[in-house]
Amino acid sequence: MRGMRKGVLGVALAAAVVMGTGAGAGASAGAGVSAGAGAGAVSPVVGPEADIAHHGHVSLWGGRIGVWLISENHGPSDLSQATVRLAFSEPMAGGQELPEACLWSSDRVVSCRTGELRAVGGAGRLMLDLRASGLPDELTVDITTVWRDGVTDRNPGNDRHRVMVFATGDPYVF
Repeated sequence: MRGMRKGVLGVALAAAVVMGTGAGAGASAGAGVSAGAGAGAVSPVVGPEADIAHHGHVSLWGGRIGVWLISENHGPSDLSQATVRLAFSEPMAGGQELPEACLWSSDRVVSCRTGELRAVGGAGRLMLDLRASGLPDELTVDITTVWRDGVTDRNPGNDRHRVMVFATGDPYVF
């Protein structure tokens, strides 16, 4: 009986977390998912719409992390600016300079402006060469759009990636 109660409690907690996260994420991120509707339901677009996508690769070797990122706008509207966040599972060494469009949010997070992304073809490029504070055998990088100038993105899946990288020097593509 006790195991059954734990199972029911676990299912109830999982449902509450998923429902709470889904409603909050859809409502605050402007992803176009209606908080009151079921999964996959799409609400009407309010304001301009752009489809931001991030692609590239990450490499790890000898405590160095290389990130090559292209941000694109698949339209239909132009986007004056967006911000992409790169969150690393390991802390980075202090005192590292970043490109002008980027800043350190913490010792594990870098936030960068994409610049203008014109509809259907606008692209912003970013290259980072960072040092970890140690010599990790592996790390994870979460790549996410955190701001898109008030523009709705009804396809947010292509601007969110989690990449696991091993210290082989190989490019791990996303």
